[in-house]
This record gives sequence, C-alpha cells and structure tokens, in this order.
Amino acid sequence: MIKKILAANLVALWLAGAGWPAETPQKIRIGFPSLAFSYLPFYVAQEKGLLKKFGIEAEYIQMRTPIQPQAVINGNIDFFTSVSTGISAAVAGLPLVVVLNLYNGAPWILVTGKEINRPQDLVGKNLAISAIRTSPYYFLLAALKKWEISEKDVGFISTGGTASSFAALTTGQVAGAVLTPPFDDKAVSLGFKKFQFLGDLAEVPYVGLITSAAEAKSQRDRVQKTIAAILEGAAWVRANRSETARMIADKFKVTPSEAERTYETLISMLTKDGRLNLKVARGYLEILRQERPVPPDLDPQKFLDFSMLPTGK
Repeated sequence: MIKKILAANLVALWLAGAGWPAETPQKIRIGFPSLAFSYLPFYVAQEKGLLKKFGIEAEYIQMRTPIQPQAVINGNIDFFTSVSTGISAAVAGLPLVVVLNLYNGAPWILVTGKEINRPQDLVGKNLAISAIRTSPYYFLLAALKKWEISEKDVGFISTGGTASSFAALTTGQVAGAVLTPPFDDKAVSLGFKKFQFLGDLAEVPYVGLITSAAEAKSQRDRVQKTIAAILEGAAWVRANRSETARMIADKFKVTPSEAERTYETLISMLTKDGRLNLKVARGYLEILRQERPVPPDLDPQKFLDFSMLPTGK
C-alpha cells in the first residue's frame, strides 16, 4: 500500500519541487476518436481534478483518428493519443513527437458472429476497424497474412473508433470487428464470439500523448504538466481497483465481472516508465516500410521525446 501511495504522489512531488507557482490554468485540447478503456488515465486525470491540480484546463475533443495529426499542426488541438498514428504521420513528414507512451502491448481482438468458424469464412465479408492505417488495421493485416488471406478479399469498414466498431458489429453491418475490452466481452454477452486475439501479431504502438515539435519546444512547461497529470491518472488507476472497475462498468455499461476483467487487462499493460520500447518502434517502422518508402537507417528516436517525463521515469 505504501508503494502505491508513493507511486500516486511521485509526479506531484516532482512538480512541487520544481517550484511552479499557482497561476491561471493553461488551456489545452486533446483529440480522442471515441470512448475506449485505454483512455482511462485521461478520464481519471479530468474527472479527479488532476489536470487542474497541475494548472491545466483540458478540453477533450472527439475527432476521427486520421485527421488528428494535421489538427495538431494546424493548432486545432494540442495533443492526440494514438502513438502509431503519430509516428506514421511523423514518418510522412509532419513535425510531431511522442512525449508519453502509456502501454506495453495492445489488447486488440477480432470479434465475429458465431457463423465465422475459420479464417476462410471471412473472405468476402466486411470487417470494422477504427480507420485505415491505425492500430486495429495493422493488427488485422497481420492476422490476414498469417491466415494467407489477401487483404483484397475482405472489406475494411472505417468506423472512427472502437465504440463505433462495436456498434457496427452488433447492428449487423459487419461480420466482424476489431475491438478492445470491455467491448469484446460485451459483444460476447450479445451472442458474438472472440475469434482471434491480435495483440501479439505485430509490433504496433498503442496509446500515449503526441504533440507538435513546436509545442514540445516552446510550451515545454505545459506539455510537462500535462504528462504529469496523465501519469498521475495512471497511478490512481493502479491504486484504486474497486473505484476504477466501477468507473469502467458505468462508462461502458458492462457487468461488474466484465469491468473487473477489463481492469486486469489495463493494469497488465500499463507501462512503468512512460517510454516506448525501441524494439516496438523499430518493428512498427518495418510495417510502414511495407506500404511506403521509409529510409532503412531512419532512427525512430527522431520522433520520440521523453525528456519531459518525471525524474526517474
């Protein structure tokens, strides 16, 4: 328990030691594609007043993942959360940097109707993903490759986010959907089945905090405080199992047992240091090389800036 308390207060002590005075809250906007369990540290940071504690007034904006990188560059938002999308856009030339990585691993799973019994049953069917060139897309591609099914033999339906992919599946618009907890268990309770776990099929980063290189340089204190609040949100999740499970059950309208399983998945993946494993970053660049020219000597650290993590992270 003492360790949990220390973890929950590490970031607060770090900032307090920095000697930042009380001041007018700095306003930020963060883009999210849809409701998803992976954003719980963000929800907690907002709802438990952690962002305000660090002098940040945050507005959460729902927008489709593919438009988020340009929205940051244009100044419409200050941050977004898809690490894979951020790196992909940076490789394409946008001046973006990943300043925080929240997870080691990804929980994506292909959920289908019970009529899908083998991979070949997917041929000619439509499958829901958040968007092309996002994490669920790349994980599904890896599965199709494993099953020796051409991507041209299935239809990709871009829904904008996991919650919308769940809705597309449960309303019969698609034969399968790439989902995360608790949507997978929720779908099973409605008569669907978990067809294939995808999270171990490819090196694709998951969720964190991405901003512009200009923001990271000129608004360093604001970025640092935002990181601190999100990390404290993650620490709060670790230290408050029962309340987090209740939050999951309430937000996603799932049973207590489904919420508990989702919590276990969340905790098992939360990173300890806020950094992205370079093996994953390099593996992701290899995936990108399959669809576009990427220099063989490109160093992924060019797109990573973890210098604003708390001391010891």
